[in-house]
Amino acid sequence: MTLLKTLYRIAPLLVGAALSFILGACASVSPQTSAALSYVAPLADHPEQILLRTAYTTSYNRDTRQPNWVAWTLTAEHTDGNAKRPQNAWHDDHEVPEPRAYYYDYKGSGYDHGHMCPAGDCKWDADVMYESFLMTNCCPQNRNLNSGLWNQIEMSCRQWAKRYGEIVIVCGPIFFNSDHDTIGPHRIPVPEAFFKVIAYLDPNNPIGIGFICRNTDGDRKKDLYTNTIAQVERITGFSFFPDLDPEMAAKIKNNDDMSVFGNERIR
Repeated sequence: MTLLKTLYRIAPLLVGAALSFILGACASVSPQTSAALSYVAPLADHPEQILLRTAYTTSYNRDTRQPNWVAWTLTAEHTDGNAKRPQNAWHDDHEVPEPRAYYYDYKGSGYDHGHMCPAGDCKWDADVMYESFLMTNCCPQNRNLNSGLWNQIEMSCRQWAKRYGEIVIVCGPIFFNSDHDTIGPHRIPVPEAFFKVIAYLDPNNPIGIGFICRNTDGDRKKDLYTNTIAQVERITGFSFFPDLDPEMAAKIKNNDDMSVFGNERIR
């Protein structure tokens, strides 16, 4: 009985210690779950379900069956790794209600599963790589854009993360028109364009840039638009990095010169 009483008294302490250990371990591999929601202010005029992943966060739209936006922190350490693309990579996301997008909605459509948080940013862990292939992390994307301009922006982001140690990225689809082309049995709407905003949030030297890519063949001269983050906000209706103090926000949101990040060229 004495042993049972002792165990009864210390059980809450053991549970608390275990929870602290688990939460601490999760925090060590998932630094963004506490910060990602401040990447974009809550959306008032879009359906929104927040999905927290190990490496990224998704704002999911049940009407488009696609993300409103996907946000993540890319560190220098996470720009490379040994994790490989899994077999039968793309898979359903059972955290979102039906109807939702399925792999076969894209089959024969002529559009790629366009990653929002790219697999190339998730090679540092096999489970993280697998999560990057959730259907809630993709949109119907022109194949040339996916392998061309969009991929080049992704590679530039990895170079910038290596240079600065850490950057934050938010991207997603843009639906300009009231009527859209659709693909698959579930009539997944095809975005007319995509946005991506990137920021380096060093208080001493904050910088940011925005991009708009038309969802077409990805011709650099006619399909890529370098913007300020403020311009991307006006186009999307989203408010990025709402917790920044006004002075830092003004610095990162009003630059449209990509050279502030370095001398990489997107061709």
